[in-house]
Amino acid sequence: MQNQATQTATLLPTTSREIQLAARPTGVPTAEHFALVERALPELTAGQILVRNTWMSVDPYMRGRMDDRPSYIPPFQLGAALEGSAIGVVIASRSAEIAVGATVSHFAGWREYAVLEAATATPVDPELAAPQDYLSALGTTGLTAYAALTDVAPVRPGDTVFISAAAGAVGSVAGQIAKALGAKRVIGSAGGPVKNALLLAEFGFDAAVDYRAGDLAGQLAAAAPEGIDVYLDSVGGEHLRVAVEALRPRGRVALVGAISGYNGGAEAGPDLYKAATKEASLRGMLVNSYFPIFGEYIAKAAGWLADGTLRTRETVYEGLEQAPAALLGVLSGANTGKMLVRLG
Repeated sequence: MQNQATQTATLLPTTSREIQLAARPTGVPTAEHFALVERALPELTAGQILVRNTWMSVDPYMRGRMDDRPSYIPPFQLGAALEGSAIGVVIASRSAEIAVGATVSHFAGWREYAVLEAATATPVDPELAAPQDYLSALGTTGLTAYAALTDVAPVRPGDTVFISAAAGAVGSVAGQIAKALGAKRVIGSAGGPVKNALLLAEFGFDAAVDYRAGDLAGQLAAAAPEGIDVYLDSVGGEHLRVAVEALRPRGRVALVGAISGYNGGAEAGPDLYKAATKEASLRGMLVNSYFPIFGEYIAKAAGWLADGTLRTRETVYEGLEQAPAALLGVLSGANTGKMLVRLG
């Protein structure tokens, strides 16, 4: 493999464009907080691969990494490339484990080419599903939905399930998984009549509430007059407060995200005393805790994709230079389904 890399070096790229964090936002990020930079690529050393990225994921949690504060994952560094899940093709290899031509998933998105330790990349099967599916339904967003509804706040047959950000990457998959797990009624919250119609027509939800129309509590009460058993929360704030109000005794909440507060000015949260009197459980989750079941999940979800049990949508921005706009879009709810950037 070393000889191959040496022989083809003149044909390989020597530089790569990447998106760097230029400044930390104090509120809503803008294009000025990002910079498109060209950098030299290091030569491969033993055990490394060179990947040409073809797709990259854009996710709401990335907003938190733009702030310099402790969290479960380190912040992005000023003057350095951002990171995130990506899919690419190996174009040079000095690893015995991953050959040239393999399609791999990894965490060095936000750049056109990535030099990686082979151990940090995972080969995926492009014949099993489209490569970009490994960033959505077969990626961490799909795994998040599955783990949330099977372990964190498990759905039981006959349950009524409420899902926020239901037209997004996690929510659109979660509604369908809830149905597959035996939920009797699945209600989604999304912004605007177009997304709400999509929840009903394409993603199999039984009811939809438009949070932009106001009176979220009244809309949820109309959709679930007897209350809810499970709530998957990606929003926080008013959504979480209203969901706790609607919980039946021993209801279960999966705390997956809180996008309403990512730019500051978070809305008032739930009445925890009310949750206590209902003997409800509110449990947070980090998807990396569920990586050991990733293979199990992919096998199951690939079958769901193949037989039509699981449908997906993508919002695609074209070209690395559009990645900042894609992130700003996902934070404002501009996406339907998974937000992706196609790199080549």
